[in-house]
Amino acid sequence: MEETLYNIEIHKDDIGYTGRLFSDMDGIKEFRNEYLDKLLRDITIDMQLALEEFSNRTLEYTETQEIIK
Repeated sequence: MEETLYNIEIHKDDIGYTGRLFSDMDGIKEFRNEYLDKLLRDITIDMQLALEEFSNRTLEYTETQEIIK
């Protein structure tokens, strides 16, 4: 099964770059940076943290369900 976790838009203006990260979990987040590589780093780190948090919640839920049984 395939599922889209994130949609990403990146725009360039006179000041630098703007990235928008769209997800069902976190809604819309906006990032700005003068440099594209640093913008991509910020977006990647945010996605990693969100997915780790989701994974930890899933693990806690699974452990809770095992205790209830």
